[in-house]
Amino acid sequence: MQELAGRLTALDPEASASLKVIASFDALVAGIEALVRAAAVLGGTIAGARIGGRTTRVDADGRVAPEGDAAQWPQVSDGDATVWIERDGAPHANDAMILERLALAIAVVRSRRVEPVASAVEVLIDGSRHADERERALQRLRLDRAQPLMIVASHGDVPTPVAGASTTLTLPDGLLRATIAEPSAAISPDRPAGVAVAASPHALTEAWHDARSLLRLASPRHPVVRDDELGALILLVRAYDPAQPAHPDVDALCELDDATLRVLDELVAAESVRAAATALSLHHSTLQARHEALSRMLGYDPRSAIGRTRYETARLLSRLRAPSRAI
Repeated sequence: MQELAGRLTALDPEASASLKVIASFDALVAGIEALVRAAAVLGGTIAGARIGGRTTRVDADGRVAPEGDAAQWPQVSDGDATVWIERDGAPHANDAMILERLALAIAVVRSRRVEPVASAVEVLIDGSRHADERERALQRLRLDRAQPLMIVASHGDVPTPVAGASTTLTLPDGLLRATIAEPSAAISPDRPAGVAVAASPHALTEAWHDARSLLRLASPRHPVVRDDELGALILLVRAYDPAQPAHPDVDALCELDDATLRVLDELVAAESVRAAATALSLHHSTLQARHEALSRMLGYDPRSAIGRTRYETARLLSRLRAPSRAI
């Protein structure tokens, strides 16, 4: 779905917007068995879902099938729910999309059925709620007032990267999911996520703000961004206001395409220009010429001591400035 949305955005922005509307509403009206049945019929083979200890399995004709071993089939998990398609041989072109949509639809349906949990999460991350509301939300989720908690911000149109109490919110930066979990909870390493830890449930509002900002920093190289990994840079993240005029260093990076930014990222991260050329599959002399040209364009050498700091700071701020998106 993310790949399709990306292609449509380039070809037809209006079609892409329509696709996002569909993604926001198409999972709200069915039950679990109906969703698994739809996946089986669409895929033309058996589809299954396991939620907690209960398994639902439906064949291609829409008939409920007995339980079977799902371990051998490709699976997608969303919290404590796992879905799969039982196809012999090579997967079909739409199998990945069917699994993604099935996992997402089940998550949304379950969140509506356990509305008290979803609403309790929303109350705890909303700083405008009254203290009595927050206290009731704590009781509903059975959280200790002094308990450290992890909150994860992820995109609402893909499976959540961590198991926990969650809610999906439509916000100015997109359809996002907030998930509250234990600090030691495992996070899927290949799904974009911003992760912050609150010292107690009463600090979840600030932690949620951090997590949303950190999600903007997620990249294919670093899909999961944690607040403790940034160290003192978290202060810069919190202070940055994208509504205010940006520094020229940030403006310069925002005008570059992804390919040029990747070259700069490698130049700054690598031990040498030669090592960066190897990582980029470029000839050393070609990259050396590009390095000199990019240095002139930026007005500083991004490989110098101060230049690295200057570039990495501007790169971080440019990501905070850009709309949050799935990768």
